[in-house]
Amino acid sequence: MASKRSLQEIEAAEKKPLWQRLGWLAMIWVGSVGALFIVASLMRMFMNAAGLSTH
Repeated sequence: MASKRSLQEIEAAEKKPLWQRLGWLAMIWVGSVGALFIVASLMRMFMNAAGLSTH
């Protein structure tokens, strides 16, 4: 069973600098966009291999 975060842990997380919190947000965003790009590229590659193309 997962333990609840203590008040001290929450306050410590809120005291982190804004640039650090925004850095995590940016890294998560870049990672998700990158993963989406990889999946879309693989789908396009498989569709082209199956003869499905727009040109």
